[in-house]
Amino acid sequence: MQLGILLFLLGLLTGLAVPKLKNPRMGLASHLEAVTNGMFLVILGLIWPRLELPQAWLAVAFWLVVYAAYANWLATLLAASWNAGTLMPIAAGDHKGSTTQERAINFLLISLALCVIAACALVLVGLTR
Repeated sequence: MQLGILLFLLGLLTGLAVPKLKNPRMGLASHLEAVTNGMFLVILGLIWPRLELPQAWLAVAFWLVVYAAYANWLATLLAASWNAGTLMPIAAGDHKGSTTQERAINFLLISLALCVIAACALVLVGLTR
């Protein structure tokens, strides 16, 4: 739950920076991602004691979801700062960063998506036992 509150705080601080970013619309996305994922981590913290999974699987689920939540904030913040983010066309619009910037953002987005899906599947299994 502490990691969730920390991410929520980072989202609030990101919100203050939105007007200063190269792409404020993407900055707003970063703010919302951090606030939403922070709440998600807090909610997971509240239900965590109800999960019935082996300790190793609980650890895997924990680190997958923490990575995904923070990577989501970071990917959108980098995109806002770099004026990039072609995998997020609604927030990025016509903005496009360098090849290296786009690859870094794409890596974060794709890896976080896979991680959060796996973590949610583990949590669902842990809740149904």
